[in-house]
Amino acid sequence: MASASPSGHPAAAARTTAATRPRNRRRTIVDVAGRVFSERGYHTASMEEIAAGVGITAAALYRHFPNKYALFAECAGGMADGLVTALDEVPDGAALTEVLAPVTRVTVAHRASGGVYRWEARYLGREDRRRLGAKFRLLVERVDEAVQREHPLPDGQLRAVAALGAIGSITMHRTSIAPRRAEELLLASALRVAATTGPGERRPGTRPVEPPARPVPRTRRAEILAASVPLFARDGFASVTNGQIARAVGLTPSALYRHYSGKLDILVAACLQAAGLLAQGVERGLQDVADPHDAIAALAATYVAYCFEHTELTSVAEAELPGLPADLRQPLLLAQREHIAVWEQQLRLARPELDPRQARVLVHAGFGVVVEAGRRLRWRDGPGHREDVTTLVVGALGL
Repeated sequence: MASASPSGHPAAAARTTAATRPRNRRRTIVDVAGRVFSERGYHTASMEEIAAGVGITAAALYRHFPNKYALFAECAGGMADGLVTALDEVPDGAALTEVLAPVTRVTVAHRASGGVYRWEARYLGREDRRRLGAKFRLLVERVDEAVQREHPLPDGQLRAVAALGAIGSITMHRTSIAPRRAEELLLASALRVAATTGPGERRPGTRPVEPPARPVPRTRRAEILAASVPLFARDGFASVTNGQIARAVGLTPSALYRHYSGKLDILVAACLQAAGLLAQGVERGLQDVADPHDAIAALAATYVAYCFEHTELTSVAEAELPGLPADLRQPLLLAQREHIAVWEQQLRLARPELDPRQARVLVHAGFGVVVEAGRRLRWRDGPGHREDVTTLVVGALGL
């Protein structure tokens, strides 16, 4: 016999139980999962961790999503859907500000989970990746139409994707700043990027910047590291096996352990190498530079050159950092903060009206410009591409 409700009717009991469940439970799950995937990485995140964040059991979570991949795929498409929906409400022919403002608002609102698209979407299956790519292509086309109306230049959508990179950068760091202030800073930065119409003139006394060259592997340990980075960049760290790495350098899998304690040890070495090369580049680029405007230009040129020169290494270091254990991640985070602090100091000297948080947000906006513009250019290196991207970065910073 079915249990009765206080009213004595089984149907009333069912209604009472249903009423205790939030109607937006699925949306809450996706929001929490997006944050966990962004912070921990797809492979490190667990359904149990996500369920705990929602306040439900793992069994209850599986009633909404059959597996972690299904939940991840919905997270990856969520921000894109929000952006496309927001732009659908903007009339055709609207001013660039009216196009970028809702994009900025949605991105800031999804800040905690937006990193899913930036790096983790590579773990999507082919069909899901195709659908996600189609949504973002629509977004870029719509933004580019507005850019070209106000600042016509046949640039292959470079400024449009760079402007979106500046806005999307808010998803890749945790600087504490009020959402409204973040929207104002990022919208202004994106508008400046869109208005950039050509490489800036080099200031008197500045010199071309070259990052440290790729290290030549002179030991077996260095050979293993050099062979592992392209594999990690292409397939993702979790998907690469010791066997693949061993074959790439002509070793047996067991022989790898004479040089590294495991695959994770190789990844940490790659991240440390990336941080070291960037620090060397900054030191070289700022040598004998006193004016803060010149310093920012040198920093921008150094970072752009570094990203073009060490694309795979940079990609691995940025994408895999969230998945590292906390004790291994900490020294790498400290190196990142040290690098950002150099930018922040020089930017505030050049723009004294900025407070530290505002400067940090803009520095990350510059980094976002490099990532998205570089991707648009397929990281094809050359002086022209480096100069174009460097100018976009300087524009994003408001100099």
